[in-house]
Amino acid sequence: MRTLETTLAWAVEGTDLCRKAVADLDEASYNAPSLLPGWTRKHVVAHVAANARALRNLMHWARTGEPTPMYNSPEQRLADIKSGAQLPAAWVTAWFEESAQLLAYAMSELTEEQWRAEVLTAQGRTVPASEVPWMRTREVMVHAVDLDTGIRFTDLPETFLTELRHDILGKRGLDTVPAVQGSAADITTYLAGRPYTGVTQRDGSPAEPLTPWL
Repeated sequence: MRTLETTLAWAVEGTDLCRKAVADLDEASYNAPSLLPGWTRKHVVAHVAANARALRNLMHWARTGEPTPMYNSPEQRLADIKSGAQLPAAWVTAWFEESAQLLAYAMSELTEEQWRAEVLTAQGRTVPASEVPWMRTREVMVHAVDLDTGIRFTDLPETFLTELRHDILGKRGLDTVPAVQGSAADITTYLAGRPYTGVTQRDGSPAEPLTPWL
């Protein structure tokens, strides 16, 4: 069972993985395809950076009580990613780093009572602010893999993978996901809708691919 302490630690670990993934990317490498259809690595990093800024809005909401949505609109979210993907490589990396540090600082400011404050996600869910580190963990861990620089689901903490599988199954719906078999990391990769190997249905036949999640 995840706790605030574990998700805060995972968020730091996932941020470090993203940092490692982009550390040596030049302009050509940044513009290469990611594992997400239609997105370059720049799109992925711009999304992660914009996500940090959006989650910082929720931290402000929890700390001050002033309603501050993650994004002004779905259109603004997509526009931020699109414009970020056009930035020079060094600027995208700098945006990722600055936004991650500002979010980490905002999280460090919250008191125990403020972590219990209710905020609204971009999907319209009302959650305690303590859910935000888990939201960030998913973003940085999964998208570190999406950057396709050598980081795989097998490199992520097993306890995180367990929580992620439960989360994905809950959101996809158990009745929409076939029963499959394989290693824990491979099944998590499959459930997340990423390129997978070693996953079959119970009868041994190939598992049908799922659409990307997150």
